[in-house]
Amino acid sequence: MTGQSASAAFAIEALGRSTLFARVGPDALAACAASLHVRRYRRGDTIFHQGDPGASLYIIESGSVKIVLPSPDGEEGAIIATLGRGDFFGELALLDGAPHSATAVAGEPVNALVLRKADFEALLESQPGIRQAMIAGLVAELRRLTNHVEDLHFLDLPGRLARQIVRLARDAHPGVSRDVRLEWRYTQSELGAMIGGTRQTVNRLMADLTARGLIRIEGEELVIPDLDALSGAAIR
Repeated sequence: MTGQSASAAFAIEALGRSTLFARVGPDALAACAASLHVRRYRRGDTIFHQGDPGASLYIIESGSVKIVLPSPDGEEGAIIATLGRGDFFGELALLDGAPHSATAVAGEPVNALVLRKADFEALLESQPGIRQAMIAGLVAELRRLTNHVEDLHFLDLPGRLARQIVRLARDAHPGVSRDVRLEWRYTQSELGAMIGGTRQTVNRLMADLTARGLIRIEGEELVIPDLDALSGAAIR
């Protein structure tokens, strides 16, 4: 792996925590980490476009990445995910070699650890446990997408916003339900793209959640006093 030993340690830890590699043993994790290469991107850089050939898996070491579905009429695309340190993207294209289904953009300066397709295929041959871990990860991703489609179909905009914030909180702080603090790096436009609403609507809905005491903004953090209460607001 190119880079310092700290990056290798981070990669092993991140792989071990991820859904994709959670069942892989320590030797296989070390082999994966040794195959990674460091890439750096500036804020606003496009890492890949929708339709580009899929050739790599990316792990975010620092910074954030927006996964965007471009609009066919040239308007602002729909943000389907905002990823941070330790998150993965590009794995589906890595598996089948098909073009990327979405565009990845650096939301802020990014250091990414990259596993190229040729190296990945060599790992699958030498570390068969990785294959089973990837299958488990794909199943988890399918369930996540099913839940997202369910939200779009059954929830109104206030419900979708509350549910999105709850998801972000549970991903960042599993098992915590009181006084949850999130580093808040999302603009109103980005939130609107996540839930299918406009910036103006999200601004109004955030103000309503704040007035009801379900969330509050403190500096660059969003604080959720009671995650269960906010989750309940999503289904009313």
